[in-house]
Amino acid sequence: MNLLPLIINFINQKAVHKIVCCENSVLMKIVSRQMKGKTMASSLINSELFKDQYSTKEMRAVFSGRAQIQSWLDCWVALAKAEAKNGVIPESAAEEIAQKAHAEDIDMDYVREGFKKTSHPLMPQIRAFTKLCSPEAGGYIHWGATTQDITDTGMILQLRNAQDILEKQLDHLLNQVLDKAEKYKALPEAGRTHAQHAVPITLGYKFAIWADELGRDLERLQHDRKTYFAGNFGGAAGTLASLFDKGIAVRNDFCKNLGLAIPTITWHVSRDRLANFSSDIAIAASTIGKMANEIINLQRTEIEEVEEGFQMGKVGSSTMPQKRNPMICENIYANVRLVKNNANLGLEAMVQEHERDMSFWQTEWMYLSEMCLVFSAAIKMMSQVMDQMIVHEDNIKRNLNMTHGLIVSERVMLDLGRYIGRQNAHEVIYEDAQKAFNDGIDFLDVLLADERVTKDVDEATLREMLDPARYVGSCVQMVDDVVKKWRK
Repeated sequence: MNLLPLIINFINQKAVHKIVCCENSVLMKIVSRQMKGKTMASSLINSELFKDQYSTKEMRAVFSGRAQIQSWLDCWVALAKAEAKNGVIPESAAEEIAQKAHAEDIDMDYVREGFKKTSHPLMPQIRAFTKLCSPEAGGYIHWGATTQDITDTGMILQLRNAQDILEKQLDHLLNQVLDKAEKYKALPEAGRTHAQHAVPITLGYKFAIWADELGRDLERLQHDRKTYFAGNFGGAAGTLASLFDKGIAVRNDFCKNLGLAIPTITWHVSRDRLANFSSDIAIAASTIGKMANEIINLQRTEIEEVEEGFQMGKVGSSTMPQKRNPMICENIYANVRLVKNNANLGLEAMVQEHERDMSFWQTEWMYLSEMCLVFSAAIKMMSQVMDQMIVHEDNIKRNLNMTHGLIVSERVMLDLGRYIGRQNAHEVIYEDAQKAFNDGIDFLDVLLADERVTKDVDEATLREMLDPARYVGSCVQMVDDVVKKWRK
């Protein structure tokens, strides 16, 4: 019986730790011999251990090697059809090119070795594709195009597919947050400014702020699609000279065939579209990062108002058994940092030389795909957090009353201001508030002992004003407005 497949599967299922890894282990020697020469993941994005932390299955498929090649093939098909329509190449050649343009039929080993020999990103692919076609049809592949036409447009196709996934994820997350906003729209909570208690808000109000920002992120991405998802076709220096008087018509039909916007002029060295894309992604990721950071802070032991979720088996520390760390939110923010840092490369790439500058092409292939991959993972993890979030209502109430009435000092000040003026009232209530804080006594007791207050405001009114639940302003209405705006 051949045990090797079982052994390898055992390892791939993250059970390596169950194997006794010692020098004399017969099993490990067998595995070592059998795995020799096999390529193992060298990136966290494809790591068997960490890939789901730094990417998602759907997004990995978008940026797989086969997907990249297919995007180039799709561009050649679109080009051939456009050229056939405009009488540049025979219709039969375009039809055969379309029939043969399947990534699974491309000899990847041939392409990889060809790249090593030529140092050219596309020529080995052209040769491999040509081999699949008849001499006549193969002779018309890449007609009038330059490498950047195909690689740029192919990348745009991949980014469009990636954004489709991101928009779907963001829309789902948005609705999750809207659900939370509705559920807790009337639950009073301590609002914090400068990390200190300020005035009461509601927990739903906090969620609604996140939701409104997510909605704008999604809206921004959807709006800008028409800007950055444009085809790129110009030939050698972007002038379309190789197609003579048919150049503009071919370019326009090329873009139409791919469902991409038609540029006014070749954008080989104008990378603002990609800078725009990376900026939009970074802004949206920053929203997710802010949410994660706030959940981390609200989960602090001394606050403990919300928790990212917990179930038996989740381990916070290898040494402190009691820990319930916000590890998912920490992972989210780690991914967000990667997205934001990569976005800077989009701005760097805008400075290019003359009519062709290859120094940034392959950088774009790397940083743009990584941004999409890690951002997709961040959204997925945040959806998990929203789904499993624990709200500790008792702790929220405890924290709201922690300052013994001081959190609504503004309301007392404004009410007293009707009688003695706003600024005079501020000075009176400031003194009383600081006394209550420094002496550790109830704010109400200090107010009742101050004749400057009781002369105009009776005890019953003071007690009513010191109820935090009665001073949440328009929180509920604003939550309703946000839900109405973004609920689909």
